[in-house]
Amino acid sequence: MLIGEVADRSGVSARMLRHYDSLGLVRPTGRTVGGYREYSAEDIRRIFHVESLRSLGLSLRQIGRALEDPAFTPSELVGDLIRRTEDRLEREQELLERLRAVDASAPSGWQGVLRIVELLHGLTSPSAARRQQTILAPAEDTPVPAELLAEAILAESDPNVAGALRWALARAGGDGVASVASGVYSDDVDIRRRAVLTIAEMSGDEADAALADALEDPDTTVRGHAALTLGTRGVAAAVPVLVGMVVEGTKDVEAAEVLGTLSLDPGCAGRIMSALVDELAAHTADSGVRIRLVQALAELPPTIARDVLRRLADDDDRAVALVASALAGVLEERSDG
Repeated sequence: MLIGEVADRSGVSARMLRHYDSLGLVRPTGRTVGGYREYSAEDIRRIFHVESLRSLGLSLRQIGRALEDPAFTPSELVGDLIRRTEDRLEREQELLERLRAVDASAPSGWQGVLRIVELLHGLTSPSAARRQQTILAPAEDTPVPAELLAEAILAESDPNVAGALRWALARAGGDGVASVASGVYSDDVDIRRRAVLTIAEMSGDEADAALADALEDPDTTVRGHAALTLGTRGVAAAVPVLVGMVVEGTKDVEAAEVLGTLSLDPGCAGRIMSALVDELAAHTADSGVRIRLVQALAELPPTIARDVLRRLADDDDRAVALVASALAGVLEERSDG
């Protein structure tokens, strides 16, 4: 088969075939009567081998080595190609995100585009001070997209910079909750913590819905942030997590105070009382847990907590009995007052 026909059938240009020939990659093994190069079936098969390896990103030099060296093992080379490809994809993903950020800002001119690019450079700076300065700098006439701020918040480990980012997100307007809510479902626990902390400073049904999902999070910090926020907003679904925080001793004082606020709702008071009493019965051997539960009972309205505390004043655990007796007296004084 002559070079023109090979080019037509293989899709490899005649110029490239001649280049392969000059490099010794694919040399036609036959000649016609007139002296023209003639490719055999084996030559054409080799052309397709070369093209297949090129499609993996190998250089022609690497391909020549792979085809000629019988001892050649591809694993190391393929591993290197994988790493290079991953690096390239990461760079392209960063570029795509930058382009989307520019597009989301709907700039009216090149000055707006340059402003967003400047923000992107500042927000990805290795210096925390530079990142914070970028956020707090005057915004000029170019609004900062909520998506850009949300992405930076979820990645930010410095608490001061994170606080500035949350402030900027609140000022940015738009759908800030939707922009950061995806972080609640991340596999990375640090991202989930940042997301919940940010959403806790937002209001509205969408924020509450994201926090309600976070009540089921396996991480105690994520659950705690969500429960304290929702409980403060009067959401009864937070009660089991808040009671669990008292039992575990994780921000138990804050959790008890929020349970006290929730118990002002008659529809929620009985549920809270039952949950605390059940935990007292379940932890008969743990004095520390029982004392925290007694202290949480004292946060409830005297009319519903006083009788339980009086009974606990006769508890077999001397420490629990003393705390319950003292708190029952405080509630008596509060009622008399």
